[in-house]
Order: sequence, then C-alpha cells, then structure tokens
Amino acid sequence: MNDSQEQYLEQGLARAREASRELALCDDTKIRSVLESLADRAIAAEKEILEANLSDLSRMAESDPKYDRLLLNPERLADIAKDLRNVAALPAPVGEVLEKKQLENGLILSKVCVPMGVIAVIFESRPNVTFDVFALCLKTLNACVLKGSSDAHDTNKVVVSLMHDVLAEHGMSPDSVFLAPPEREWLPRILQAVGYIDLAIPRGSKGLIDFVRDNASIPVIETGAGIVHSYVDASADLDQAQSIITNAKTRRVSVCNALDTLLLQRDLLPQLPRLMQEMGEVHQVEVFADDEAYNSLEGQYAGRLRHAAEEHFGQEFLSLRMSIKIVGGLDEALDHIHRFSSRHSEAIIAEDPETIEKFLNRVDAAVVYANTSTAFTDGGQFGMGAEIGISTQKLHARGPMALPELTSYKWVVRGSGQIRASN
Repeated sequence: MNDSQEQYLEQGLARAREASRELALCDDTKIRSVLESLADRAIAAEKEILEANLSDLSRMAESDPKYDRLLLNPERLADIAKDLRNVAALPAPVGEVLEKKQLENGLILSKVCVPMGVIAVIFESRPNVTFDVFALCLKTLNACVLKGSSDAHDTNKVVVSLMHDVLAEHGMSPDSVFLAPPEREWLPRILQAVGYIDLAIPRGSKGLIDFVRDNASIPVIETGAGIVHSYVDASADLDQAQSIITNAKTRRVSVCNALDTLLLQRDLLPQLPRLMQEMGEVHQVEVFADDEAYNSLEGQYAGRLRHAAEEHFGQEFLSLRMSIKIVGGLDEALDHIHRFSSRHSEAIIAEDPETIEKFLNRVDAAVVYANTSTAFTDGGQFGMGAEIGISTQKLHARGPMALPELTSYKWVVRGSGQIRASN
C-alpha cells in the first residue's frame, strides 16, 4: 500500500458520504436528465470506451470465462444506453409512503422510503456493472463506491470520468460516484469503512463473495454464484424442452443464470440424444455425463462427451460445458437440487400440473421457473430497468435487485402536542 492511494481512498469515501447528503435533496427530474445525458455520452464516446476496453481485454486470454463478461462492443454499448434510459423513466421510489396510519392518541405515522446513503459494489470484470450501479444508485439518491477489479480498470476509468463530467454539467457533485483503487489489497479498507459506507454488495465469483462476507464490518447483501439446474420431467413437451435447455445453456455462457446441470427423468433416457442434438452439432458444448447419460449419448453426440465426476455437479461452469444427471423422478431431482443448488435459479420442464406445482413450491431458490429458460433471471428482463445484482439470501432482498432494494425507510410521526404518560 502506498500513501497516495491510501489518501485517495480515504478522501474518496469521505466525499461520497458528503455527496450522499446533497443527493438526498435532488428531484427526480434532474436525475432523469443526468441519466439521459449519460446514455447520449456513452454512445458518443464509443471509440474512447472501446479502446479502453480493448486495452483491458489485451491482458486476458480469450479462453478465460471472464473474457466475455469483460467484452464491450457497439451492440453492448447500445444496450447499456437503453438500460440507462429505462432506469431514467422508472418511477422514483424515494419519498413514497409505504404505510400510513393514525393512532388512538392522534399521532399520524408514515413509513417513508429513503435512500440507503452510500452503497459500495465490489465486482470483477463486467464494465456494464459500472453503468448499472451508477444508474440505480442515482435514481434512488444513493452515492456509490465502485470497487472494480484490475481486469476492467481502464474501461472503468473512462466510464466514471464520463459520469463525473455529466454530473458536473448538471450542477451535481461528481463525488456521487467514486472509483476505488482496483487492487485487492484495498478491499478490506472498504469493507471496514464504518461511518462512510452503509451497504456493500459483492458481484462475482464465490471466492470474492465469501471474502466480502467474512471480512465486512458493514452490512452486506450477498449475490451468490449461479449453479443452475433444469429438470426435464417425463411429462415434458420434448420440442419445448430442447429449445429451453439449449437457450439456457448457450445464449450467453458467462452469465450466472446459464444452465449448469440437466436433470433428466429416466423414462426419457432414449430421447437424450435428441434433446442434446443442437448443443452438440451447433454449439459444441462439452458434456460431463453420469454413466446412464454417457451410454445414451455415446456415438450419438457431436460435441465432446466425458464421464462425470462428483465435482462436475454443483459447479458453475461459465463456459460451453455442462453436466447431465439421470434421476428416477421429481423427488430425486429435488434432492439433487437441494444438495448442489446455490439457490439462484432453478427450472422444471413438464406438462403435468401437479408435478410443476410441487417443484415450484419445494425448491428453495431466489427464482424458480416452469417451462421457460433460466436466462430470464435478470433485472432488465423483470422490468426493473437494470439490476445491481441477484441476491441469493433471504434477508432484505432476494432475486434481481433494483430500485426498491436500494432503499430503506424511516417512520415520520406527526403530532399536535401529545406526550406519553408515565407507566
């Protein structure tokens, strides 16, 4: 650690705290203008952003599962700008009266939505997160501290500089967003910044999330790894099942909602080559299959086929790899999910209503699906504009988190001279 970086961090945290007080006074019209302007600037600065991103990408092997997460291109920048506009257009939650009542003594109580204050988000190699966090925090009148990794630091510097410029142009403090030093050694300082940061949200690998949880002195909302299962029941429509599992696995392999393990009811074992046909012929997905699945696929699967070991279940692959487990029925599938799930996203493909309802009711996960792809676990897809993460815990927030989850509340009590009697 060097003194200049330490001073930079301490001053940045202190300024973010002060900026949060100013933000609390802003009206939503100004916030919308800032986000619309940033969307325009992101497109106008495409060359600068992509050059910085290319610099980051040059330090990473293309075979690294994080490469796709780090990659920006014109299409992804256009999607980012669209998300910024979507967030801008959403109703602002701060100031909303969540509950109101009058007591017998005449006191009027209102439960009012308020900002958290300063939110720190710790993430790895996804520069789109920089935009999402800023937009959602600004919309909820929270200052944000961004602790990205060294992998994406060149991109993040350019993006945060754009944010500072746009904030200043609208007469708002650039200190509302602070980019912390990227080195891992500074993370404990952020996690122990009691009095400066109100909430920390880690986004990334299991190792990062565990480190944040174990070392934080400030409140944390965990966004867990996605170990995702899809169970195909004997009652399933097979054409639908093939389409769903292929999409869940191959749409974008580096995201946390991508399929990791296919659970197939044993009655459908002869249909497994058909279900996996596109996975092998088109996408060349590498499959780790248990003995029954391996014997069914051997000689009929176009991709690489390997025998599954214990470690291939309960693994988040983040690549064109997956495992297959043959089960006797729903109960065995539920037991497998209970053992290996990270409680992120789990799906059933079936036509039998009783089977579907039993699955949806018994699986303990942030999002459970019937007859659709797990690829929809996403704040934008859920109509939230964007997301700050997907919580796999149960306290305060669960599933995709956006504007409501970045707020707290306070009780406002209005009286007319009431005093409380002595007991």
